[in-house]
Amino acid sequence: MYREDDLPEFTPMPWTLQEIRNAIPAHLFVRDTKRGLKFLIRDILLAFLVGILGSYIDKTFGSPAAQAMLTPLGAECARWAAWALYWWFQGLIFTGIWVIGHECGHGAFSSSRLVCDTVGFVIHSFLWTPYFSWKISHHRHHSNHASMERDEVYVPKTRSDLGIPLQKNEDIDWDEYFGDTPVYTLFMLLRQQFLAFPAYLQFCLVFNVSGQKKYPKWTNHFDPNSILFRKDQRNQVIMSNLGLLAMTLAVKYACAQFTAANVIKFYGIPWLLVTHWFIMITYLHHTDVLLPHYRGKEWNFQRGAAATVDRNFLGWQGRFFLHDVAHYHVIHHFFPKMPFYHGPEATQYLKRFIGDHYAYSDKPVFKALWESYNNCQFVEDEGEILFYRDKRGRAVRRPAQAKADILVAS
Repeated sequence: MYREDDLPEFTPMPWTLQEIRNAIPAHLFVRDTKRGLKFLIRDILLAFLVGILGSYIDKTFGSPAAQAMLTPLGAECARWAAWALYWWFQGLIFTGIWVIGHECGHGAFSSSRLVCDTVGFVIHSFLWTPYFSWKISHHRHHSNHASMERDEVYVPKTRSDLGIPLQKNEDIDWDEYFGDTPVYTLFMLLRQQFLAFPAYLQFCLVFNVSGQKKYPKWTNHFDPNSILFRKDQRNQVIMSNLGLLAMTLAVKYACAQFTAANVIKFYGIPWLLVTHWFIMITYLHHTDVLLPHYRGKEWNFQRGAAATVDRNFLGWQGRFFLHDVAHYHVIHHFFPKMPFYHGPEATQYLKRFIGDHYAYSDKPVFKALWESYNNCQFVEDEGEILFYRDKRGRAVRRPAQAKADILVAS
C-alpha cells in the first residue's frame, strides 16, 4: 500500500556555488578555440561525406542490376532502408553541429565573444534556430532552472492547473484526469518530440514546453518587442530573424535547383530529427520523478543545477556524434561556460564533492522517455520543495520533514 510517510526523504544541497567550483581543477574551465573548431570541422566533413553517400542511394537501388539481383520490390525496400540509415546518421551529425552552436551561445566554444556569436549564428541559422533570440531565453532558463516561479522550460503543471481536487488519492477518480489510452499517449508523446521545439520558438505556451503562465498569448522568439526580450536586445532579435530569412531564401533556391523532394530527403528529414533529439535530450535532462523543483527561498542556482540528470544517451553514438551533451549535462548546468570536452573529467570531481546530489541514469533512453512522460504529471500547489506525481497521485520522494526544525535550531 502506498503511504506518503514511507517515501525516502530528500534534503537539498547545502554548498555554495563557489565551494563546488573550488572542487574542480581550474584547467577544466579553459576554453580552447582551436579544439572547438576541430570538432566543428569534423562534424561538417562527416555531414558532407554522409551526404555524398546518400546521393548514390537512388541510383544504386534503382539500377537494373540491383532490381535483377534483389527483385524490384526487394530493391525498393533496400532503397528506403538505406535512406532510413542516412536520416539516422545525418540527423545525429546535424544535432552534433547544433550542439556546437549551443556551446557558442553559452560562450563555451571560445573565450572570444565575437568568435562564439559568429560561429553560433551561422550554425543555428542553418538549423532554423534564431541564435540570439534563443540564446537570451536559454540563458534565462539556466539562471532559473527548477524554480517554479522563474524557469523558462519544463515547468511542471500543478494540481490546480489540472483541476485535481485536494483529496486522498483513493477518493479521486484518476481516470477522469489521466484515463487516456496508450495509443493516444503515444500520439501526444510523438507530437511533443517532433513539434515541441518549433512550437517553443514560435509560441512559448504551446505543448507546455515553457509552462510559465505569466507570458501573454502568442509570446514568441521572433517578435523584437516580445516580453522575452529587453529593449536593448531588439537588434539581436532582428539579426536572428534575418539569419532565418537568409536560410529561407537558400532553401527556396535549393528547391529550384535540386527539387523540393531532394531537399526534404537530404536536409529536411535530418533537420526534423534534430528537433526530436534536442527535445528528447532536454526533456530527459530535466524531467524525472527523482528531481526536485523549488519555490521561494528554497531555490538557488546550485540547487537548480543539481536538479538535472546525466543519461547514457545512445551509448557511443551519443558520445561521438552528440558531443556527450546528454552524458554530462549536470556539470553543464553548474558551469555553462565549461567546454563540453572537459565534461567527463569535471563530472568526476563534481560527483566526488556533491555525492548523492548528483543524478545519473543508465536506463535505456526510449524506456526512460515513456516512463517519464507517464509518471511526471504534476506537482502540488503548496510546498517549497516539490516532486512529480504520477497518474495516481503518487510520488517516489518527499522533502525531509525535519528540515525546517533543523534550520530553526541552527
